[in-house]
Amino acid sequence: MRNLSLAPKGIPLLIACPSCLLRLKSTFLKIKEDPAMRQDYEDFFKTPFDENLEIIHFFEIFNRIDLKDHMKDPGEKLKHLKVAPYYGCMLSMPPDLRFEKSHAGIIEKSLRQLGADIVSYGYANRCCGTYLSVAKPDIARKVVNEIIFKAMEAGAECLVTACSMCHLNLEIRCTLDSPIPILHFSELLSLALGARDQKKWFPRHIVDPVPLLKKRGLLA
Repeated sequence: MRNLSLAPKGIPLLIACPSCLLRLKSTFLKIKEDPAMRQDYEDFFKTPFDENLEIIHFFEIFNRIDLKDHMKDPGEKLKHLKVAPYYGCMLSMPPDLRFEKSHAGIIEKSLRQLGADIVSYGYANRCCGTYLSVAKPDIARKVVNEIIFKAMEAGAECLVTACSMCHLNLEIRCTLDSPIPILHFSELLSLALGARDQKKWFPRHIVDPVPLLKKRGLLA
């Protein structure tokens, strides 16, 4: 509620984390639909509730822009890197919590426009185990291994996530031999935009993506 009260009026609130998005949108709808909660909100935060506040995941930006308008030769950026998109389960939330009909396909569309080759493998919306990674790691390990194995079996060179928690689970709970690297969508986007400090960042991954990125000519 506090974060909603701080959002500037008339400007979309952009969220990077699917879990945060779910909680902020759920809270927003509860306040909007419950007059008593709305009154409590306005009394406590001393600000009117903005029922027109638009809360969006950062993927939705890519439904609203054309990458060609923001970078030169976008189709040459990712040099046919074979990527398996992974959305996880939290973006597949009830329609009332979304402005867009579905986030499905945004990773594919965006990375394809940047020159990546998209690998279909049928597990893009499977749950990674979320918080069970802490409470019951054996369960998370099983689902993580299945997701990554299927991506590798389909020919992917890396798996690209929409969620930092998914990214964490896919890295720390995988016990496969020689698994492919796990990358967050924003990491590939930063490469496409010409970020130059990636050599310091990428070795922090459990599965180091630097050899693959050098092989593809994405890092010198």
